[in-house]
Amino acid sequence: AVVSTQSTGAQKKEIKNMEFAVHEVYAMDVFVTTGSGKMKESNVSTTVHKRSDEMYSLKMKASRAFFSDVCNRFTMMPFTLRAFEDEKKAKMGLKECVTHELLHPYPVQQDSDGKPVAQFKYTVLVVPNGNIRINGGLFDPSLFKSEHKIEDKEVLALLAQSANRKAGGKKKKKKAKSAAEEAKSEAAAEN
Repeated sequence: AVVSTQSTGAQKKEIKNMEFAVHEVYAMDVFVTTGSGKMKESNVSTTVHKRSDEMYSLKMKASRAFFSDVCNRFTMMPFTLRAFEDEKKAKMGLKECVTHELLHPYPVQQDSDGKPVAQFKYTVLVVPNGNIRINGGLFDPSLFKSEHKIEDKEVLALLAQSANRKAGGKKKKKKAKSAAEEAKSEAAAEN
């Protein structure tokens, strides 16, 4: 479901509530823009592609070499043309692969107002001990500056919490250990 801060009442009614269950996996695809929030494909050519499971006998030698390299190095994962030593040869081989749908391009997105769009993709595992983010880059907010600030105390408290299940476990162990020590000292004081 797409949730926009500028959604109308009718759009908000269309968004269905969803329950997350333990032992499920979710792909998160987040788009952020300073524009209207309506995404469209840009005219800028993409350099990121992903292999499909289609089969086709490529005609050009450059295409066969390129596709073989893609299959060996990236299997079914997305890749960028910058990963190849000779980008010109890669572009030559890429054309036939895309034409015959052996590779799917990841289009460059832009806002309908022409504003830039940032996209983040990652996978989340829902497990009994908490959620685990298994891929995607880590976001370090200290690397970015903004003229906006979060002022809501509840949101700030939520952001200050650790999503790392190990960090939460250490705190629980410390609390349990200190509670056990306190109980021992109380028992010793009573005797």
